[in-house]
Amino acid sequence: MANPEAKLETFLQWLQANRVELRGCNIKYCDSRKGFGIFSDKDVSDGIMLVVPLELAITPMRVLQDPFLGPECRALFEEGDVDDRFLMMLFLTVERLRKGSLWKPYLDMLPTTFGNTLWFSEEELQELRGTNLYRATELQKKSLLNLYETKVKDLAKKLLNLDGDSEIEVCFEDFLWANSVFWSRALNIPMPRSYVFPEMQDVHQSGTPEADKKGSEVTQSDDLTKETTHSTVHGDTVWVEGLVPGIDFCNHDLKPIATWEVDGIGLTTGVPVSMYLLSGNIRFVCFQSRICL
Repeated sequence: MANPEAKLETFLQWLQANRVELRGCNIKYCDSRKGFGIFSDKDVSDGIMLVVPLELAITPMRVLQDPFLGPECRALFEEGDVDDRFLMMLFLTVERLRKGSLWKPYLDMLPTTFGNTLWFSEEELQELRGTNLYRATELQKKSLLNLYETKVKDLAKKLLNLDGDSEIEVCFEDFLWANSVFWSRALNIPMPRSYVFPEMQDVHQSGTPEADKKGSEVTQSDDLTKETTHSTVHGDTVWVEGLVPGIDFCNHDLKPIATWEVDGIGLTTGVPVSMYLLSGNIRFVCFQSRICL
């Protein structure tokens, strides 16, 4: 990993610019195998170690309202050609390649390769021949390659050209990376209905990345879309899939020592519509993927 400390410093500055609060923890580099980790640095009486405003989450609504990707994605979405998961994967693919991406400090912190069988070499896959896993991997990779060739490749290239990055080449591995990031890190987030559908509440803002004066803050625009195919509505809560920078760096565990919660009105954290990491007397949580419940 090149310059891990420099990446970390840039990421911490990006988190601060986007109003993420590290209340009882620090993020440190462990080693080349473990990557980065969240360390408890002080006792907090309420157990809240990290607070992330959900306006920072990468969700389908954010992609559709993005001034750069939004128009093209909305056209595909309204035609029924793609779903909301595809939108987030396309967003990750393009933003990782864009030289001027506001998300670069976060994306640079993510793993560059993964251990699942989609990343196996041909020689490694041959070791699985004759198994159900071999067949499943073969079918899944074929499906992803078809999606890349028919929808991702030309659209990503078009968007990069519009952004002045015409010399950048888009390859299947870029989309494969985005697919692996989504499936290893995305959370099913219970968001307040009034936040997802702000037309029901006159004074609520919503989610599009825009640069602040320093070009590092991700802020919100005037409205969110309700056209998400994998969202589920239960009363005043809408479950939306998305990536939450910071929270998504915690590892899975069958017996987790930390968990996350959503604070809709700011009663617990003082930060309305936020996700927070809740833990009891832990000293270390190493992260590469995400927390489990």
